[in-house]
Amino acid sequence: MEHNYAKPKSPESKSVSTPNSKDDMKSISMPELQKKLGSSPDGLTQEEAKKRLSQYGQNEIEEKKTNMFLKFLSYFWGQIPWMIEAAVILSAVARHWPDFFIILVLLLANAVVGFWEEHEAGNAIAALKAKLAINARVKRDGKWITPPANELVPGDVIRLRLGDIVPADARLLEGDPVEVDQSTLTGESLPASRKTGESVYSGSIIRRGEIGAIVYATGTNTYFGKTAQLVQDAKTVSHFQKAVLKIGNYLIVLAVVLVAIIITVAIFRGDPILTTLQFALVLTIAAIPVAMPTVLSVTMAVGARLLAKKKAIVSKLVAIEELAGVDLLCADKTGTLTQNKLTLGDPFCIKDVTPDEVILNGALASRSENNDTIDLAVLAGMKEKNGLKGYKVTHFMPFDPVHKRTEAEVKTSDGMAFKVTKGAPQVILDLTKITGKVKTEIEKAVTEFASRGYRSLGVAKAEGDGKWEFVGVLPLYDPPREDAKATIATALAMGVTIKMVTGDALDIARETAKKLGMGTNILDAASLGDSNKKETKTAIASIEKADGFAQVFPEHKFHIIDVLQKSGHIVGMTGDGVNDAPALKKADCGIAVSGATDAARAAAAIVLLTTGLDVIIDAIKESRRIFQRMNSYAIYRIAETLRVLLFITLSILVFNFYPVTAIMIVMLALLND
Repeated sequence: MEHNYAKPKSPESKSVSTPNSKDDMKSISMPELQKKLGSSPDGLTQEEAKKRLSQYGQNEIEEKKTNMFLKFLSYFWGQIPWMIEAAVILSAVARHWPDFFIILVLLLANAVVGFWEEHEAGNAIAALKAKLAINARVKRDGKWITPPANELVPGDVIRLRLGDIVPADARLLEGDPVEVDQSTLTGESLPASRKTGESVYSGSIIRRGEIGAIVYATGTNTYFGKTAQLVQDAKTVSHFQKAVLKIGNYLIVLAVVLVAIIITVAIFRGDPILTTLQFALVLTIAAIPVAMPTVLSVTMAVGARLLAKKKAIVSKLVAIEELAGVDLLCADKTGTLTQNKLTLGDPFCIKDVTPDEVILNGALASRSENNDTIDLAVLAGMKEKNGLKGYKVTHFMPFDPVHKRTEAEVKTSDGMAFKVTKGAPQVILDLTKITGKVKTEIEKAVTEFASRGYRSLGVAKAEGDGKWEFVGVLPLYDPPREDAKATIATALAMGVTIKMVTGDALDIARETAKKLGMGTNILDAASLGDSNKKETKTAIASIEKADGFAQVFPEHKFHIIDVLQKSGHIVGMTGDGVNDAPALKKADCGIAVSGATDAARAAAAIVLLTTGLDVIIDAIKESRRIFQRMNSYAIYRIAETLRVLLFITLSILVFNFYPVTAIMIVMLALLND
């Protein structure tokens, strides 16, 4: 397939050569690639990007548009329309003109309503897709911005971080190697390591690391020709719909059998054959719940739009049913139960280290452009706004859920080099290999902070390639949400139990749970084992009875869900990180919280656009209302079908009496749905 790399027509545009094949862009040297793309590691200007966007088109796969007229005509083609059309023809042949016109109106009304409702449902799904579209971090005019990923063009410089879905085919710029999950594209189960100069493909996921990259192919020109789909097809059928439609199939069989009996008896009695056939056809049409699939799908689509107004986006329509059934919700503490507004407290210092030095070292191991709440809180804690001016970070290792720390290599203005790191206190203690009385003091400080609801960060420093030295502990406080306590009480009244899930220490979790009135039976996730291990009855009971779980790693989430599901619960689970994806998929209803990574959003059934527990509980309430509407309609329609079928059949067979005319049956069928 040829690349879309023709030279821009505008004389002001940079020259972009056309490579002979895709392999050219993957294998040529980086300087040559930049020359071909007319770009550099500093990226493009907004003006140039705009020109290229109009030239290459948007970075998306254009969906095949359906001809609306042909779509409308399709409502006159199929088993049910054929039966109605046969009834129209029989009415004309028998010269029953009132029947002819009324049945014809029914046929047209069925087509118009079906077409319009499906069109509206399609619009609802398109709106949801737009809200779930991913953004990309792009360098334009020398500044980092976050436009929609479909506005990327060849030559753009992008930033890829842990949990990002790669938005276009790109070559990696200078930086540490990253691990890329290409399982959705290639079927490889393990992440592949990619280093500077190598290619990453649209739709793959960054599992570890952070690096810049230069885009060389977008849209239909990408290696796989397709970006990751966050929203599944609108035609996905839920368990409830399958069950109802199965009942509908049995009703069709029953209708055909009873109509066959009526025709046989009518012929035996010598009734006019045309009138009998017309009546039989109309009765079959009225008996079959023809509109049920459309009504259920449209109810789901309209419901999805109502949920979107409440800031909860469904990634597939069947998620409404899953959400309605949730009886146990495992909710992240940070951002869901708390405000996710961290403030820095007074640090704990080692030996002669001052509080300002602890904060400075912590700030050097932070990055403002990552927009991470912890990093921003540490940086905001610095007294001097220009306190980092005399330092240059030469290398930065971002946080990841496995190592639980960040690290930076720093040079001072006079050429001195040193390293700083911040992270979970236990991780930093292990790194510094500190022992004895000092270790006891640090652990005591961490416990004391935790008992007051503070989260702790250990900070360490190493001169050159020397040994790591522990310098202090930074306490961070994240206050509970004001509405959380009332929302938890509302959830309990609805029959939904909330269990707190947090990576924080046991004491912090207990303190937060106490403030929220959740109970203080918090389990340490380290004692839970994993999904490969069969839990004892006692362990299963303790997980069920727990009010929450502390020191949780992503694999623990998966195990907690597994145990609760096997105990008969319908489990909802919130998550935000790339490593939460397996747990979000495993849950009956995975919920990606506001600000979640692209990978978590792709795995979740529900994506939240705002923070807090109340939005989840509101979504559960709304989904239950939607499900109740569907349930009520299905019960009514099935009961009505049985009533019409049995009442009319018995009247004809037992009393040789037609209780209703064909027109009346048509009106019943029209008005019932």
